[in-house]
Amino acid sequence: MNKDLILNLSNNIKEELIKIRREIHAYPEPALEEVKTAKLVGDKLEKLGLEVKRNIGITGVTGLLKGHKPGKTILLRADMDCLKMKELNDVEYKSTREGLMHACGHDAHTTWLLGAAMILSQMKEKISGNILFLFQPAEEGPGGADRMIKEGVLDNPKVDAAIGAHVWPNLESGKIGLTYDSMMAAPDKFSIKIYGKGGHGAQPHSTVDPISIGCQIYMSLQTIISRQINPVEPAVLSVTQFNGGSAHNIIPDHVEMVGTVRSLTNEMREFIPASMEKLIKGITEANGGTYEFQYDPYYPPVINDTYMVDIVKEAGEIMLGEDNIHIENVPSMGGEDFSYFQQKVPGGFFVVGTGNEEKGTTNGLHNPYFNIDEDILPQASAVLSEAALLYLDKNKPE
Repeated sequence: MNKDLILNLSNNIKEELIKIRREIHAYPEPALEEVKTAKLVGDKLEKLGLEVKRNIGITGVTGLLKGHKPGKTILLRADMDCLKMKELNDVEYKSTREGLMHACGHDAHTTWLLGAAMILSQMKEKISGNILFLFQPAEEGPGGADRMIKEGVLDNPKVDAAIGAHVWPNLESGKIGLTYDSMMAAPDKFSIKIYGKGGHGAQPHSTVDPISIGCQIYMSLQTIISRQINPVEPAVLSVTQFNGGSAHNIIPDHVEMVGTVRSLTNEMREFIPASMEKLIKGITEANGGTYEFQYDPYYPPVINDTYMVDIVKEAGEIMLGEDNIHIENVPSMGGEDFSYFQQKVPGGFFVVGTGNEEKGTTNGLHNPYFNIDEDILPQASAVLSEAALLYLDKNKPE
């Protein structure tokens, strides 16, 4: 019913969206410093006649579109921050800020959500309920979604459901990817400090060697994945730093190991650190050492609500065609803080393909040569717009 109107409106704003995305891309801002980006977003939302709130969770912005009739409230979300890395693309809109780059596509996320706001603000009479456009800071680390939730962004009006999307270079441009249930992992961090007794390298018998203890722990940690977890359930435990020692002939008094754990369920997220500490404690004590174990939970796993995925699937089929809907049965072990919204309301997160070999947009996320096929901007805006309307229409008051 809304297909032709939405497609026409999305096509009409394509050039404007490309301009916005390039402006954001050229001036990337890291977590909690998205001042210029937030101003651009807030100003454009105000021009569309939305109720705008700024400085939520430091730099977050929301725009509320109230429909012509009462109903539910759906949240559409984008993130605004960049990565701290140097861009190597040779394009006219490359980063003008040394050591900063939109290498994870948040410039595209912000742009296509602005596009959805442009489209839906012209369809107010068709909306039963409210649409909250949310632009969050700090997805890359500090957790901007959690900050905004703690400041009450899901209240007044009460949000009933949420939808978000991410660029995906591994998927062909023009397609969207959907995953039911667990989609992305909880990207947790750990550190292990092993304390022994230092001494001369020629007299190891008079020491308690923390390097030896650390090596035993390193090897044993992998048995949690290989022997304690069902092999059909994905989980990752990686030690990424192993630091200790100061000279070739000195056994140090301590070493430190740092790494990451990726899990796809809340249950596994509790099981793995508990098992880690049992192994660390047993090995350390058996060798006469002591330890400190710190486990820092980052984002929860992204676990999609089936009904919300169905909404996005239907919207994608209407806007892009059934052939352009990809169902992914294998979850990603990357993390995403959209999961904080999913802990509060039913949420659907999907990916927007941007892989195009002819345009050179197949480099992975967090790559200094990452870029997108800009044709996806109005397409994503159209899918988000239709998904919001479908949800509100299916859940409108009788």
